[in-house]
Amino acid sequence: MAIDGLFLHCIKNEIAAFAVGAKVDKIYMPTRFELVLTLRTRTGSKKLFISVGGNYPRVNFTEFSPENPATPPMLCMFLRKVLAGAFVRAIRQEGLDRILYIDFDAANEIGDRVSRTLAIEIMAQYSNVILLDDRNVVLDALKRIDGTKSSFREILPQHPYALPPAQDKLNLLEAETSALLERISLHGEKALSSALLRSLSGVSPLTAKELAYRVTLGDPCVKDMSPLMLERLGAELDDLRAVLQNGTHKPCFTTDENGGLLDFSFFPLTHMQSYATLHYRDDLSQLLDRFCVEGERIQRAKMQAEDLFKTVGNLIDRTAKKINVRREELLPDEEIEKKRIAAELINVNISRLPKGVDHYELENYYDENRVLTVKVSPELGPAKNAQKYYKEYKKAQTAKRVLAEQIEKGVEELAYLKTVQDALTRALSGAEITEIREELIQTGFLRRKSQGKVKKLSVRQPLKLTSPNGYPVLVGRNNLQNDQLSFRIAGKNDMWFHVQKAPGSHVVLALEGDPMQDADAEFAAGIAVWFSSVRERGKAEVDYTPVRFLKKPAASNPGFVTYHVYKTVYANAVRPELKQED
Repeated sequence: MAIDGLFLHCIKNEIAAFAVGAKVDKIYMPTRFELVLTLRTRTGSKKLFISVGGNYPRVNFTEFSPENPATPPMLCMFLRKVLAGAFVRAIRQEGLDRILYIDFDAANEIGDRVSRTLAIEIMAQYSNVILLDDRNVVLDALKRIDGTKSSFREILPQHPYALPPAQDKLNLLEAETSALLERISLHGEKALSSALLRSLSGVSPLTAKELAYRVTLGDPCVKDMSPLMLERLGAELDDLRAVLQNGTHKPCFTTDENGGLLDFSFFPLTHMQSYATLHYRDDLSQLLDRFCVEGERIQRAKMQAEDLFKTVGNLIDRTAKKINVRREELLPDEEIEKKRIAAELINVNISRLPKGVDHYELENYYDENRVLTVKVSPELGPAKNAQKYYKEYKKAQTAKRVLAEQIEKGVEELAYLKTVQDALTRALSGAEITEIREELIQTGFLRRKSQGKVKKLSVRQPLKLTSPNGYPVLVGRNNLQNDQLSFRIAGKNDMWFHVQKAPGSHVVLALEGDPMQDADAEFAAGIAVWFSSVRERGKAEVDYTPVRFLKKPAASNPGFVTYHVYKTVYANAVRPELKQED
Protein backbone atom coordinates (compact mmCIF):
# COMPACT_ATOMS: atom_id res chain seq x y z
CA MET A 1 0.00 0.00 0.00
CA ALA A 2 1.02 3.63 -0.37
CA ILE A 3 1.39 5.70 2.79
CA ASP A 4 -1.93 7.46 3.47
CA GLY A 5 -2.67 10.52 5.61
CA LEU A 6 -3.53 8.43 8.69
CA PHE A 7 -0.25 6.50 8.47
CA LEU A 8 1.62 9.77 7.97
CA HIS A 9 -0.06 11.24 11.08
CA CYS A 10 1.15 8.28 13.16
CA ILE A 11 4.72 8.33 11.88
CA LYS A 12 4.85 12.12 12.22
CA ASN A 13 4.41 11.72 15.97
CA GLU A 14 7.04 8.96 16.12
CA ILE A 15 9.55 11.12 14.25
CA ALA A 16 8.75 14.26 16.25
CA ALA A 17 9.40 12.50 19.57
CA PHE A 18 13.11 12.34 18.68
CA ALA A 19 13.57 14.97 15.98
CA VAL A 20 12.14 18.12 17.56
CA GLY A 21 15.09 19.93 19.08
CA ALA A 22 17.64 17.79 17.21
CA LYS A 23 20.47 19.29 15.17
CA VAL A 24 21.02 18.51 11.49
CA ASP A 25 24.47 16.93 11.55
CA LYS A 26 24.85 15.56 8.01
CA ILE A 27 22.93 15.62 4.73
CA TYR A 28 23.24 13.09 1.91
CA MET A 29 21.50 12.37 -1.39
CA PRO A 30 22.08 8.70 -2.32
CA THR A 31 20.04 9.23 -5.50
CA ARG A 32 18.33 12.22 -7.07
CA PHE A 33 15.04 11.38 -5.33
CA GLU A 34 16.38 10.31 -1.92
CA LEU A 35 17.45 12.48 0.99
CA VAL A 36 19.07 11.44 4.29
CA LEU A 37 19.28 13.81 7.26
CA THR A 38 21.40 12.70 10.21
CA LEU A 39 19.78 14.25 13.28
CA ARG A 40 21.78 14.45 16.50
CA THR A 41 20.67 15.04 20.07
CA ARG A 42 22.45 14.71 23.42
CA THR A 43 21.23 11.11 23.63
CA GLY A 44 22.40 9.97 20.20
CA SER A 45 21.70 10.28 16.48
CA LYS A 46 19.24 8.88 13.94
CA LYS A 47 19.00 8.94 10.16
CA LEU A 48 15.82 10.40 8.73
CA PHE A 49 15.30 8.84 5.31
CA ILE A 50 13.07 10.57 2.75
CA SER A 51 12.30 8.99 -0.61
CA VAL A 52 10.02 10.46 -3.28
CA GLY A 53 10.95 8.25 -6.22
CA GLY A 54 10.08 4.79 -7.42
CA ASN A 55 7.58 2.49 -5.79
CA TYR A 56 8.22 3.34 -2.13
CA PRO A 57 7.85 7.07 -1.39
CA ARG A 58 8.17 7.43 2.38
CA VAL A 59 9.69 9.24 5.36
CA ASN A 60 11.03 7.38 8.40
CA PHE A 61 14.02 6.79 10.62
CA THR A 62 16.20 4.09 9.10
CA GLU A 63 18.97 1.75 10.18
CA PHE A 64 19.82 1.14 6.55
CA SER A 65 22.66 3.22 5.11
CA PRO A 66 22.28 3.78 1.36
CA GLU A 67 25.49 4.16 -0.61
CA ASN A 68 26.27 7.76 -1.50
CA PRO A 69 27.75 8.99 -4.78
CA ALA A 70 31.42 9.97 -4.76
CA THR A 71 30.47 13.52 -5.76
CA PRO A 72 27.38 15.01 -4.08
CA PRO A 73 24.76 16.52 -6.42
CA MET A 74 24.45 20.31 -6.62
CA LEU A 75 21.11 20.18 -4.80
CA CYS A 76 22.73 18.25 -1.96
CA MET A 77 25.42 20.92 -1.67
CA PHE A 78 22.72 23.60 -1.56
CA LEU A 79 20.76 21.76 1.14
CA ARG A 80 23.94 21.43 3.20
CA LYS A 81 24.53 25.14 2.86
CA VAL A 82 21.00 25.96 4.02
CA LEU A 83 20.25 23.26 6.62
CA ALA A 84 23.56 21.95 7.99
CA GLY A 85 23.70 22.90 11.66
CA ALA A 86 20.01 23.85 11.77
CA PHE A 87 17.71 22.72 14.58
CA VAL A 88 14.34 21.03 14.05
CA ARG A 89 11.76 23.37 15.55
CA ALA A 90 8.55 21.52 14.69
CA ILE A 91 7.04 18.74 12.60
CA ARG A 92 3.49 19.27 11.42
CA GLN A 93 0.94 17.89 8.99
CA GLU A 94 -1.58 19.66 6.82
CA GLY A 95 -4.80 18.18 8.28
CA LEU A 96 -4.69 14.51 7.37
CA ASP A 97 -3.28 15.16 3.92
CA ARG A 98 -0.14 13.37 2.79
CA ILE A 99 2.07 16.41 3.37
CA LEU A 100 4.56 16.66 6.24
CA TYR A 101 6.34 19.88 7.14
CA ILE A 102 9.65 19.96 9.00
CA ASP A 103 10.39 23.46 10.31
CA PHE A 104 14.02 24.38 10.97
CA ASP A 105 15.73 27.13 12.89
CA ALA A 106 18.67 27.79 10.56
CA ALA A 107 21.32 30.44 9.88
CA ASN A 108 21.68 32.42 6.66
CA GLU A 109 24.90 33.48 4.91
CA ILE A 110 25.63 36.29 7.41
CA GLY A 111 24.74 34.25 10.48
CA ASP A 112 21.26 35.59 11.17
CA ARG A 113 18.70 33.06 12.43
CA VAL A 114 16.05 32.30 9.80
CA SER A 115 13.18 29.88 9.40
CA ARG A 116 13.35 27.19 6.72
CA THR A 117 10.86 24.40 5.98
CA LEU A 118 11.01 21.07 4.16
CA ALA A 119 7.62 20.19 2.67
CA ILE A 120 7.52 16.42 2.17
CA GLU A 121 4.67 15.41 -0.14
CA ILE A 122 4.02 11.64 -0.17
CA MET A 123 1.72 11.31 -3.19
CA ALA A 124 2.79 8.26 -5.22
CA GLN A 125 4.40 9.41 -8.49
CA TYR A 126 3.74 13.06 -7.56
CA SER A 127 5.78 12.84 -4.35
CA ASN A 128 8.28 15.64 -3.77
CA VAL A 129 10.54 17.34 -1.23
CA ILE A 130 10.42 21.12 -1.40
CA LEU A 131 12.62 23.58 0.52
CA LEU A 132 10.77 26.78 1.54
CA ASP A 133 11.91 30.06 3.05
CA ASP A 134 10.11 31.97 5.81
CA ARG A 135 7.81 33.61 3.22
CA ASN A 136 6.65 30.22 1.88
CA VAL A 137 8.62 30.74 -1.32
CA VAL A 138 10.27 27.77 -3.00
CA LEU A 139 14.06 27.73 -2.73
CA ASP A 140 14.47 24.42 -4.55
CA ALA A 141 12.97 20.93 -4.82
CA LEU A 142 14.01 17.37 -5.54
CA LYS A 143 11.58 17.48 -8.46
CA ARG A 144 11.18 20.77 -10.26
CA ILE A 145 7.74 21.09 -11.87
CA ASP A 146 7.29 23.64 -14.65
CA GLY A 147 4.30 24.60 -16.76
CA THR A 148 4.87 21.76 -19.21
CA LYS A 149 4.33 19.21 -16.41
CA SER A 150 1.58 20.94 -14.46
CA SER A 151 -0.71 23.73 -15.59
CA PHE A 152 -1.97 24.66 -12.11
CA ARG A 153 0.94 24.04 -9.71
CA GLU A 154 4.51 24.93 -10.60
CA ILE A 155 7.33 23.99 -8.19
CA LEU A 156 10.27 26.19 -9.16
CA PRO A 157 12.78 28.37 -7.26
CA GLN A 158 11.41 31.80 -6.33
CA HIS A 159 7.82 30.71 -6.98
CA PRO A 160 5.26 30.88 -4.15
CA TYR A 161 4.48 27.46 -2.68
CA ALA A 162 0.86 26.41 -3.23
CA LEU A 163 -0.91 23.45 -1.71
CA PRO A 164 -2.37 20.76 -3.98
CA PRO A 165 -6.08 21.22 -4.72
CA ALA A 166 -8.18 20.57 -1.60
CA GLN A 167 -10.62 17.65 -1.53
CA ASP A 168 -14.11 17.85 -0.09
CA LYS A 169 -13.56 15.31 2.69
CA LEU A 170 -13.96 15.31 6.46
CA ASN A 171 -11.08 15.12 8.93
CA LEU A 172 -11.52 12.18 11.31
CA LEU A 173 -9.73 14.08 14.09
CA GLU A 174 -11.93 17.17 13.81
CA ALA A 175 -15.40 16.07 12.70
CA GLU A 176 -18.00 14.50 15.00
CA THR A 177 -18.81 10.85 14.43
CA SER A 178 -22.41 11.75 13.55
CA ALA A 179 -21.15 14.10 10.82
CA LEU A 180 -18.90 11.38 9.47
CA LEU A 181 -21.76 8.88 9.30
CA GLU A 182 -24.01 11.45 7.64
CA ARG A 183 -21.40 12.14 4.97
CA ILE A 184 -20.87 8.41 4.36
CA SER A 185 -24.62 7.87 4.00
CA LEU A 186 -24.65 10.32 1.07
CA HIS A 187 -22.94 7.60 -0.97
CA GLY A 188 -25.69 5.04 -0.52
CA GLU A 189 -25.17 3.39 -3.90
CA LYS A 190 -21.48 2.83 -3.23
CA ALA A 191 -19.78 -0.03 -1.41
CA LEU A 192 -18.88 0.91 2.14
CA SER A 193 -15.13 0.99 1.41
CA SER A 194 -15.72 3.31 -1.55
CA ALA A 195 -17.97 5.56 0.55
CA LEU A 196 -15.30 5.77 3.26
CA LEU A 197 -12.71 6.64 0.64
CA ARG A 198 -14.88 9.45 -0.74
CA SER A 199 -15.86 10.83 2.66
CA LEU A 200 -12.79 10.74 4.92
CA SER A 201 -9.56 12.65 4.46
CA GLY A 202 -6.31 10.68 4.61
CA VAL A 203 -7.90 7.27 4.09
CA SER A 204 -6.37 4.89 1.53
CA PRO A 205 -8.25 2.07 -0.25
CA LEU A 206 -6.49 -0.46 2.03
CA THR A 207 -7.57 1.33 5.21
CA ALA A 208 -11.12 1.73 3.89
CA LYS A 209 -11.30 -1.97 3.03
CA GLU A 210 -10.09 -2.93 6.51
CA LEU A 211 -12.67 -0.68 8.19
CA ALA A 212 -15.46 -2.12 6.04
CA TYR A 213 -14.39 -5.66 6.93
CA ARG A 214 -14.28 -4.92 10.65
CA VAL A 215 -17.84 -3.58 10.52
CA THR A 216 -19.52 -6.10 8.22
CA LEU A 217 -17.02 -8.92 7.50
CA GLY A 218 -17.50 -7.85 3.89
CA ASP A 219 -18.10 -4.73 1.85
CA PRO A 220 -21.85 -4.13 1.31
CA CYS A 221 -23.53 -1.11 -0.26
CA VAL A 222 -24.11 1.64 2.27
CA LYS A 223 -27.87 1.65 1.61
CA ASP A 224 -28.02 -2.06 2.54
CA MET A 225 -26.39 -1.62 5.94
CA SER A 226 -28.56 -2.27 8.98
CA PRO A 227 -28.79 0.19 11.91
CA LEU A 228 -26.59 -2.19 13.92
CA MET A 229 -23.93 -2.06 11.20
CA LEU A 230 -24.05 1.74 11.20
CA GLU A 231 -23.64 1.71 14.95
CA ARG A 232 -20.63 -0.58 14.60
CA LEU A 233 -19.21 1.75 11.95
CA GLY A 234 -19.47 4.68 14.33
CA ALA A 235 -17.69 2.65 17.03
CA GLU A 236 -14.90 1.67 14.61
CA LEU A 237 -14.42 5.31 13.61
CA ASP A 238 -14.23 6.27 17.30
CA ASP A 239 -11.64 3.54 17.91
CA LEU A 240 -9.62 4.67 14.91
CA ARG A 241 -9.70 8.27 16.13
CA ALA A 242 -8.44 7.10 19.53
CA VAL A 243 -5.57 5.23 17.87
CA LEU A 244 -4.51 8.40 16.06
CA GLN A 245 -4.85 10.62 19.12
CA ASN A 246 -3.20 8.29 21.64
CA GLY A 247 -0.51 6.78 19.44
CA THR A 248 -1.71 3.23 20.11
CA HIS A 249 -1.13 2.08 16.53
CA LYS A 250 0.14 -1.46 15.93
CA PRO A 251 2.44 -1.57 12.88
CA CYS A 252 1.68 -4.59 10.73
CA PHE A 253 2.73 -6.08 7.40
CA THR A 254 1.50 -9.17 5.58
CA THR A 255 3.18 -11.89 3.54
CA ASP A 256 1.88 -14.62 1.23
CA GLU A 257 2.54 -18.35 1.63
CA ASN A 258 5.96 -17.99 -0.04
CA GLY A 259 7.02 -15.12 2.21
CA GLY A 260 6.39 -12.47 -0.43
CA LEU A 261 5.50 -9.04 0.90
CA LEU A 262 1.90 -7.98 0.30
CA ASP A 263 0.89 -4.85 2.26
CA PHE A 264 1.53 -2.82 5.40
CA SER A 265 -0.43 -0.53 7.68
CA PHE A 266 -0.40 1.22 11.05
CA PHE A 267 -3.03 -1.22 12.38
CA PRO A 268 -3.70 -4.96 11.92
CA LEU A 269 -5.00 -5.94 8.47
CA THR A 270 -7.53 -8.50 9.68
CA HIS A 271 -9.32 -8.73 6.32
CA MET A 272 -6.19 -10.44 4.89
CA GLN A 273 -5.67 -13.02 7.62
CA SER A 274 -7.51 -15.78 5.75
CA TYR A 275 -4.86 -15.89 3.00
CA ALA A 276 -1.85 -14.02 4.44
CA THR A 277 0.37 -14.06 7.51
CA LEU A 278 0.39 -10.96 9.72
CA HIS A 279 3.70 -9.72 11.15
CA TYR A 280 4.19 -6.90 13.64
CA ARG A 281 6.97 -4.41 14.36
CA ASP A 282 7.67 -2.17 17.34
CA ASP A 283 7.32 1.10 15.43
CA LEU A 284 6.43 2.41 11.99
CA SER A 285 10.03 3.18 11.00
CA GLN A 286 10.98 -0.47 11.59
CA LEU A 287 7.94 -1.49 9.57
CA LEU A 288 8.88 0.66 6.58
CA ASP A 289 12.50 -0.47 6.74
CA ARG A 290 11.40 -4.11 6.70
CA PHE A 291 8.88 -3.64 3.93
CA CYS A 292 10.60 -1.14 1.63
CA VAL A 293 14.37 -1.51 1.97
CA GLU A 294 14.77 -4.67 -0.12
CA GLY A 295 12.72 -3.24 -2.98
CA GLU A 296 14.56 0.08 -2.80
CA ARG A 297 17.96 -1.58 -2.78
CA ILE A 298 17.05 -3.60 -5.85
CA GLN A 299 15.64 -0.53 -7.59
CA ARG A 300 18.70 1.55 -6.67
CA ALA A 301 21.08 -1.15 -7.87
CA LYS A 302 19.17 -1.49 -11.13
CA MET A 303 19.42 2.26 -11.72
CA GLN A 304 23.17 2.10 -11.12
CA ALA A 305 23.47 -0.97 -13.35
CA GLU A 306 21.20 0.20 -16.16
CA ASP A 307 24.06 0.44 -18.68
CA LEU A 308 25.43 -2.91 -17.52
CA PHE A 309 22.03 -4.58 -17.97
CA LYS A 310 21.91 -3.23 -21.51
CA THR A 311 25.47 -4.35 -22.26
CA VAL A 312 24.95 -7.86 -20.93
CA GLY A 313 21.64 -8.13 -22.79
CA ASN A 314 23.36 -7.13 -26.03
CA LEU A 315 26.16 -9.63 -25.39
CA ILE A 316 23.62 -12.40 -24.83
CA ASP A 317 21.75 -11.53 -28.06
CA ARG A 318 24.99 -11.30 -30.05
CA THR A 319 26.32 -14.61 -28.71
CA ALA A 320 23.02 -16.40 -29.39
CA LYS A 321 23.04 -15.09 -33.00
CA LYS A 322 26.64 -16.28 -33.52
CA ILE A 323 25.72 -19.74 -32.30
CA ASN A 324 22.76 -19.93 -34.69
CA VAL A 325 24.84 -18.70 -37.65
CA ARG A 326 27.56 -21.28 -36.99
CA ARG A 327 25.01 -24.04 -36.63
CA GLU A 328 23.58 -23.08 -40.04
CA GLU A 329 27.09 -23.16 -41.56
CA LEU A 330 27.73 -26.61 -40.13
CA LEU A 331 27.06 -29.25 -42.82
CA PRO A 332 25.30 -32.46 -41.76
CA ASP A 333 27.54 -35.52 -41.48
CA GLU A 334 25.78 -37.23 -44.38
CA GLU A 335 26.55 -34.27 -46.70
CA ILE A 336 30.22 -34.39 -45.75
CA GLU A 337 30.35 -38.15 -46.27
CA LYS A 338 28.81 -37.79 -49.75
CA LYS A 339 31.87 -35.78 -50.85
CA ARG A 340 34.25 -38.52 -49.74
CA ILE A 341 32.18 -41.23 -51.44
CA ALA A 342 32.00 -39.20 -54.67
CA ALA A 343 35.79 -38.80 -54.74
CA GLU A 344 36.35 -42.50 -54.03
CA LEU A 345 33.88 -43.69 -56.70
CA ILE A 346 35.44 -41.41 -59.31
CA ASN A 347 38.91 -42.83 -58.58
CA VAL A 348 37.63 -46.41 -58.73
CA ASN A 349 36.08 -45.81 -62.16
CA ILE A 350 38.65 -43.27 -63.46
CA SER A 351 39.79 -45.33 -66.47
CA ARG A 352 36.34 -45.49 -68.04
CA LEU A 353 35.06 -41.99 -67.28
CA PRO A 354 34.82 -39.52 -70.17
CA LYS A 355 36.03 -35.92 -70.14
CA GLY A 356 33.90 -32.82 -70.82
CA VAL A 357 30.69 -34.03 -69.16
CA ASP A 358 28.88 -32.38 -66.24
CA HIS A 359 28.04 -35.58 -64.33
CA TYR A 360 28.97 -39.21 -63.86
CA GLU A 361 26.64 -42.16 -63.37
CA LEU A 362 28.44 -44.43 -60.88
CA GLU A 363 27.55 -47.65 -59.09
CA ASN A 364 27.66 -46.95 -55.32
CA TYR A 365 28.88 -50.10 -53.56
CA TYR A 366 28.09 -48.36 -50.25
CA ASP A 367 24.40 -48.47 -51.24
CA GLU A 368 23.86 -51.94 -52.81
CA ASN A 369 25.33 -50.77 -56.14
CA ARG A 370 22.54 -48.29 -56.75
CA VAL A 371 23.41 -45.70 -59.40
CA LEU A 372 24.71 -42.44 -57.91
CA THR A 373 24.72 -39.28 -60.00
CA VAL A 374 27.83 -37.22 -59.24
CA LYS A 375 28.00 -33.66 -60.57
CA VAL A 376 31.42 -32.64 -61.88
CA SER A 377 33.12 -29.71 -63.65
CA PRO A 378 33.26 -30.40 -67.44
CA GLU A 379 36.55 -28.48 -67.83
CA LEU A 380 38.27 -30.83 -65.38
CA GLY A 381 39.20 -34.41 -65.99
CA PRO A 382 38.11 -37.33 -63.74
CA ALA A 383 41.33 -37.19 -61.67
CA LYS A 384 41.03 -33.49 -60.94
CA ASN A 385 37.31 -33.83 -60.16
CA ALA A 386 38.17 -36.54 -57.67
CA GLN A 387 40.83 -34.27 -56.14
CA LYS A 388 38.28 -31.47 -55.94
CA TYR A 389 35.82 -33.66 -54.03
CA TYR A 390 38.59 -34.85 -51.66
CA LYS A 391 39.58 -31.24 -51.03
CA GLU A 392 35.98 -30.24 -50.31
CA TYR A 393 35.64 -33.25 -47.98
CA LYS A 394 38.76 -32.31 -45.98
CA LYS A 395 37.67 -28.67 -45.85
CA ALA A 396 34.22 -29.67 -44.57
CA GLN A 397 35.82 -31.93 -41.95
CA THR A 398 38.03 -29.09 -40.75
CA ALA A 399 35.09 -26.67 -40.75
CA LYS A 400 33.04 -29.17 -38.79
CA ARG A 401 35.71 -29.41 -36.12
CA VAL A 402 36.29 -25.64 -35.93
CA LEU A 403 32.59 -24.77 -35.98
CA ALA A 404 31.84 -27.41 -33.34
CA GLU A 405 34.52 -25.86 -31.12
CA GLN A 406 33.16 -22.37 -31.75
CA ILE A 407 29.60 -23.50 -31.04
CA GLU A 408 30.68 -25.21 -27.83
CA LYS A 409 32.58 -22.09 -26.75
CA GLY A 410 29.58 -19.92 -27.67
CA VAL A 411 27.21 -22.10 -25.65
CA GLU A 412 29.55 -21.85 -22.66
CA GLU A 413 29.77 -18.06 -23.06
CA LEU A 414 25.99 -17.79 -23.36
CA ALA A 415 25.48 -19.84 -20.20
CA TYR A 416 28.05 -17.69 -18.39
CA LEU A 417 26.48 -14.40 -19.53
CA LYS A 418 23.11 -15.61 -18.29
CA THR A 419 24.64 -16.20 -14.85
CA VAL A 420 25.94 -12.62 -14.94
CA GLN A 421 22.51 -11.37 -15.94
CA ASP A 422 20.97 -13.35 -13.09
CA ALA A 423 23.48 -11.88 -10.61
CA LEU A 424 22.62 -8.39 -11.86
CA THR A 425 18.91 -8.93 -11.23
CA ARG A 426 19.70 -9.85 -7.61
CA ALA A 427 22.40 -7.23 -6.93
CA LEU A 428 21.46 -5.12 -3.91
CA SER A 429 24.21 -2.50 -3.84
CA GLY A 430 26.58 -0.46 -5.94
CA ALA A 431 29.49 -2.51 -4.57
CA GLU A 432 27.97 -5.69 -6.03
CA ILE A 433 27.46 -3.94 -9.38
CA THR A 434 31.14 -2.89 -9.31
CA GLU A 435 32.19 -6.51 -8.68
CA ILE A 436 30.10 -7.75 -11.60
CA ARG A 437 31.52 -5.05 -13.88
CA GLU A 438 35.06 -6.03 -12.83
CA GLU A 439 34.21 -9.69 -13.50
CA LEU A 440 33.18 -8.85 -17.07
CA ILE A 441 36.43 -6.91 -17.54
CA GLN A 442 38.51 -9.82 -16.25
CA THR A 443 36.74 -12.25 -18.59
CA GLY A 444 37.28 -9.95 -21.58
CA PHE A 445 33.65 -9.02 -22.25
CA LEU A 446 34.21 -5.37 -21.25
CA ARG A 447 37.11 -2.96 -21.63
CA ARG A 448 38.39 -0.95 -18.71
CA LYS A 449 37.56 2.72 -19.19
CA SER A 450 40.46 4.09 -17.15
CA GLN A 451 43.94 3.71 -18.66
CA GLY A 452 45.67 4.77 -15.43
CA LYS A 453 46.75 2.69 -12.47
CA VAL A 454 44.04 0.17 -11.64
CA LYS A 455 43.21 -0.36 -7.99
CA LYS A 456 42.85 -4.06 -7.24
CA LEU A 457 39.27 -4.92 -6.37
CA SER A 458 38.82 -6.93 -3.20
CA VAL A 459 35.93 -9.37 -3.51
CA ARG A 460 33.34 -8.88 -0.78
CA GLN A 461 32.44 -11.69 1.58
CA PRO A 462 29.45 -13.91 0.70
CA LEU A 463 26.08 -13.28 2.30
CA LYS A 464 25.85 -15.07 5.65
CA LEU A 465 22.61 -16.63 6.93
CA THR A 466 21.87 -19.11 9.71
CA SER A 467 20.18 -22.50 9.32
CA PRO A 468 17.42 -23.74 11.70
CA ASN A 469 20.01 -25.58 13.80
CA GLY A 470 22.43 -22.67 13.93
CA TYR A 471 24.89 -23.57 11.15
CA PRO A 472 26.25 -20.83 8.84
CA VAL A 473 24.75 -20.79 5.35
CA LEU A 474 26.92 -18.80 2.92
CA VAL A 475 25.59 -17.41 -0.36
CA GLY A 476 27.67 -16.10 -3.27
CA ARG A 477 26.29 -12.81 -4.61
CA ASN A 478 28.00 -13.08 -8.05
CA ASN A 479 30.40 -15.36 -9.93
CA LEU A 480 33.56 -13.94 -8.32
CA GLN A 481 32.08 -14.57 -4.89
CA ASN A 482 30.87 -18.01 -6.01
CA ASP A 483 34.45 -19.02 -6.87
CA GLN A 484 35.81 -17.59 -3.64
CA LEU A 485 33.12 -19.33 -1.59
CA SER A 486 33.39 -22.76 -3.22
CA PHE A 487 37.18 -23.02 -3.49
CA ARG A 488 38.63 -20.81 -0.75
CA ILE A 489 36.12 -20.29 2.05
CA ALA A 490 34.19 -23.56 2.19
CA GLY A 491 35.64 -26.59 3.99
CA LYS A 492 35.98 -29.82 2.05
CA ASN A 493 33.31 -31.52 4.18
CA ASP A 494 30.81 -28.65 3.96
CA MET A 495 27.76 -29.20 1.76
CA TRP A 496 27.37 -27.30 -1.53
CA PHE A 497 23.94 -26.50 -3.07
CA HIS A 498 22.91 -25.14 -6.49
CA VAL A 499 19.71 -25.14 -8.52
CA GLN A 500 19.80 -27.71 -11.27
CA LYS A 501 20.44 -26.53 -14.85
CA ALA A 502 19.78 -22.82 -14.18
CA PRO A 503 21.83 -19.75 -13.20
CA GLY A 504 22.03 -19.15 -9.47
CA SER A 505 24.21 -18.57 -6.44
CA HIS A 506 26.54 -21.13 -4.93
CA VAL A 507 25.21 -21.93 -1.45
CA VAL A 508 27.36 -23.62 1.20
CA LEU A 509 26.07 -25.16 4.42
CA ALA A 510 29.07 -24.95 6.77
CA LEU A 511 28.66 -28.12 8.85
CA GLU A 512 31.94 -27.79 10.77
CA GLY A 513 32.39 -31.57 10.69
CA ASP A 514 28.87 -32.42 11.93
CA PRO A 515 26.40 -34.62 10.02
CA MET A 516 23.83 -32.72 7.94
CA GLN A 517 20.31 -32.61 9.37
CA ASP A 518 17.16 -32.55 7.21
CA ALA A 519 15.96 -29.14 8.42
CA ASP A 520 19.30 -27.53 7.56
CA ALA A 521 19.44 -29.22 4.14
CA GLU A 522 15.89 -28.09 3.37
CA PHE A 523 16.76 -24.52 4.40
CA ALA A 524 19.97 -24.38 2.33
CA ALA A 525 18.23 -25.86 -0.72
CA GLY A 526 15.41 -23.33 -0.37
CA ILE A 527 17.97 -20.51 -0.18
CA ALA A 528 19.56 -21.83 -3.39
CA VAL A 529 16.16 -21.62 -5.11
CA TRP A 530 15.57 -18.09 -3.78
CA PHE A 531 18.96 -16.85 -5.03
CA SER A 532 18.50 -18.18 -8.55
CA SER A 533 16.91 -17.35 -11.88
CA VAL A 534 14.01 -19.76 -11.16
CA ARG A 535 12.93 -18.04 -7.91
CA GLU A 536 9.52 -17.10 -9.35
CA ARG A 537 8.59 -20.77 -9.80
CA GLY A 538 8.53 -21.17 -6.02
CA LYS A 539 9.97 -24.70 -6.28
CA ALA A 540 12.92 -26.19 -8.15
CA GLU A 541 15.31 -29.13 -8.24
CA VAL A 542 18.51 -28.48 -6.29
CA ASP A 543 21.72 -30.52 -6.54
CA TYR A 544 23.86 -30.88 -3.45
CA THR A 545 27.25 -32.47 -2.87
CA PRO A 546 30.20 -32.24 -0.44
CA VAL A 547 32.53 -29.40 -1.43
CA ARG A 548 35.43 -31.86 -1.93
CA PHE A 549 33.72 -33.21 -5.06
CA LEU A 550 33.69 -29.82 -6.83
CA LYS A 551 36.14 -29.27 -9.69
CA LYS A 552 37.14 -26.06 -11.46
CA PRO A 553 38.14 -26.77 -15.09
CA ALA A 554 41.20 -24.90 -16.31
CA ALA A 555 40.46 -21.61 -18.11
CA SER A 556 36.76 -21.86 -17.28
CA ASN A 557 34.67 -18.74 -16.59
CA PRO A 558 34.11 -17.48 -13.03
CA GLY A 559 31.43 -19.40 -11.17
CA PHE A 560 31.69 -22.52 -13.37
CA VAL A 561 32.20 -25.85 -11.58
CA THR A 562 31.76 -29.52 -12.38
CA TYR A 563 30.65 -32.37 -10.12
CA HIS A 564 29.69 -35.98 -10.74
CA VAL A 565 28.79 -37.24 -7.26
CA TYR A 566 25.62 -35.55 -6.02
CA LYS A 567 22.05 -35.90 -4.84
CA THR A 568 18.99 -33.91 -5.90
CA VAL A 569 16.11 -32.56 -3.83
CA TYR A 570 12.94 -30.74 -4.89
CA ALA A 571 12.89 -27.62 -2.69
CA ASN A 572 10.59 -24.67 -1.97
CA ALA A 573 12.15 -21.22 -2.23
CA VAL A 574 13.04 -19.82 1.21
CA ARG A 575 12.94 -16.05 1.54
CA PRO A 576 15.76 -15.00 3.92
CA GLU A 577 15.44 -12.37 6.62
CA LEU A 578 18.25 -10.08 5.47
CA LYS A 579 19.90 -7.77 7.97
CA GLN A 580 20.54 -4.20 6.92
CA GLU A 581 24.32 -4.69 6.77
CA ASP A 582 23.80 -7.50 4.28
